[in-house]
Amino acid sequence: QVQPVESGGGLVQAGGSLRLPCAASGLTFSRYAMGWFRQAPGKEREFVAAISWFLTTYVSDSMKGRFTILRDNAKSTVYLQMNSVKPEDTAVYYCAALPAAAWGTTRYDDFDSWGQGTQVTVSS
Repeated sequence: QVQPVESGGGLVQAGGSLRLPCAASGLTFSRYAMGWFRQAPGKEREFVAAISWFLTTYVSDSMKGRFTILRDNAKSTVYLQMNSVKPEDTAVYYCAALPAAAWGTTRYDDFDSWGQGTQVTVSS
């Protein structure tokens, strides 16, 4: 099992940058891709990006070009690099583990071992 723990959230001005780490404990990190979702108040949980053990990635079209997902396998850590943030990026950001066999999905039901989330607030 992999247990993610997110950190790095906070208040950032529009146009700024933020990097969210997600540390994944457990001995089977290599068996999982990792992903990021976000959920704004009153909205459904939304897929952001995912990255495999082999560092291949896919990012939501609406965030492509601004958000990047990174992975350090030696540290069992995944990062979400957020650039040129907008007020509409305000949400709780969640990290989750994705079994390798489900690679390519954006459905939150296919992800397991969710972290507790970290709040990101973008001021205008």
